[in-house]
Amino acid sequence: MVGVAFDVGAVPYNPDGWGPMDSITAANNNNNLPLNVPYAPFNRSDKLGRIADWTRNFNNQTRNRNPADSAFDFTLDDSFPASADDDNTFRLVDGKPPPKPKFGPKWRYQQQKQLPQRRDEELETRKREAEKDKARRDRQYHQNRSNPHNNRREAAVCKSSVEIQPEWNMHDQIPFSTFTKLSYNVPEPEDLLMCGALEYYDRSIDRTNPKNERRLERFKNRNFFKVTTIDDPVIRRLANEDKATVFATDTILSTLMCATRSVYSWDIVVQRVGNKLFFDKRDGSQLDLLAVHETSQEPLPEAKDDINSAHSLSVEAAYINQNFSQQVLVRNGNKDTFDEPNPFANEGEEVASVAYKYRRWKLDNDMYLVARCEVHSVVELNKQKSFLTVNALNEFDSKYSGVDWRQKLETQRGAVLATELKNNANKLAKWTAQALLASADMMKLGYVSRIHPRDHFNHVILGVVGYKPKDFAAQINLNTNNMWGIVKSIVDLCMKLNEGKYVIVKDPSKPQIRIYEVPADAFENDYVEEPIPEDEQVQPTAEGADGGEEAAVAATTDDVEDKPVDAQA
Repeated sequence: MVGVAFDVGAVPYNPDGWGPMDSITAANNNNNLPLNVPYAPFNRSDKLGRIADWTRNFNNQTRNRNPADSAFDFTLDDSFPASADDDNTFRLVDGKPPPKPKFGPKWRYQQQKQLPQRRDEELETRKREAEKDKARRDRQYHQNRSNPHNNRREAAVCKSSVEIQPEWNMHDQIPFSTFTKLSYNVPEPEDLLMCGALEYYDRSIDRTNPKNERRLERFKNRNFFKVTTIDDPVIRRLANEDKATVFATDTILSTLMCATRSVYSWDIVVQRVGNKLFFDKRDGSQLDLLAVHETSQEPLPEAKDDINSAHSLSVEAAYINQNFSQQVLVRNGNKDTFDEPNPFANEGEEVASVAYKYRRWKLDNDMYLVARCEVHSVVELNKQKSFLTVNALNEFDSKYSGVDWRQKLETQRGAVLATELKNNANKLAKWTAQALLASADMMKLGYVSRIHPRDHFNHVILGVVGYKPKDFAAQINLNTNNMWGIVKSIVDLCMKLNEGKYVIVKDPSKPQIRIYEVPADAFENDYVEEPIPEDEQVQPTAEGADGGEEAAVAATTDDVEDKPVDAQA
């Protein structure tokens, strides 16, 4: 095979250094090298551009060019006329960028050099979104507060518990912010008298669970009393004996002690008689009922006749608590009696299991407070008797609370209690305060739910839990010294008033209370709306229970029935 000679061409010699000479003329170039080929000296650490870039699109003149590519850009060289013509006529078939994927985070398809910045950018984006959401929530909140026609919760609770008359004279206005800073330490109370009789607690009720639920019975023949302070014959007797200067009940004291947690409006009547002070409630007062979902953010229906309205739920909760407090007892006739019988019951009348403890606290050197406190049952453990308070939480519709008791109560009881603490913070705090005032050894909380969300007559017990009042108070952040600090400040303020009748009203829309001076005959001739007897009420539809369940309810209600909540003298 005959080899063919390869013409290398003339290579100029550079005597001054390595590489081509500084100036090359067309004469000595011998027409073998391009005229405008640049030479860029570089070090090993310098970044080199692309010698041949087949992906560049010269149709897009606005593209940012890499400075490193300029050393090898021959498009302007006159030595390549054919290449210039080709470049002017060359067009890509498809100049569109590749489609972006519709799934997955975008950063996954970006260049690797942007990956270290991804976390910072993501955090900044999340911060911006969180700030936008907060601004939106604040904007909606202020709009709802300023708009009187909105349908949110603030509009539903704007009604005052008592109608303010034009002749009433406002003496003082106290914001709740001042209550949170108060603190007062009182010594241990002294028991003056115990009245009534207690039945023993049935400990088998503690084994109730959603899989082994119990029907809630209705106690028809037992009477429940809600007597105010001034109508209590024992308190009248103690006042005549000058046992104290301030008189109240545990319901009224707990309302004042937990005032900062309240949302709904309430009122307490104050009577200054001589050097004595009586804290009373009106007939048919809201204090006789139990608020439901008071501190919840979910609005309740505003129609009063709706079974899920605030008023209807309060009446339902009061009935449930009365019946539940009697169903957890051992009804064998064995009772634990005290110094005197029930002061409100007639002879031979069947009354609910309750004991009244008249206790005295020393508020100051010359000031004592006497309060009537209640306990509902007694249990004997290790030959020692322990007093119990019994209350019930009620579930009406899991859509409002977001937690279904039948599914969560057995496995996530803590979550259920946390939800109730959020939605009913004031009610639970008042129950705890009442147990502390009575020095109860245990407070029992029952979980009672409707058989069907639209049936507010029939209920079942899903569980019962017991707590020590002091431990539960610490769990819900209820400070005893702060409770007594609020009472002491209000007592001191009322003792400075002249003799007469006053009313403390919780503002329906603001966290504050107002003290009004009212005429002496105020609230004495008020018309009290009696609750409609159950026989005359509209019965629920058949969707709440089938025929077999209705028969079972009828069988369990032959011997028991509800008693109205209103005050009985």
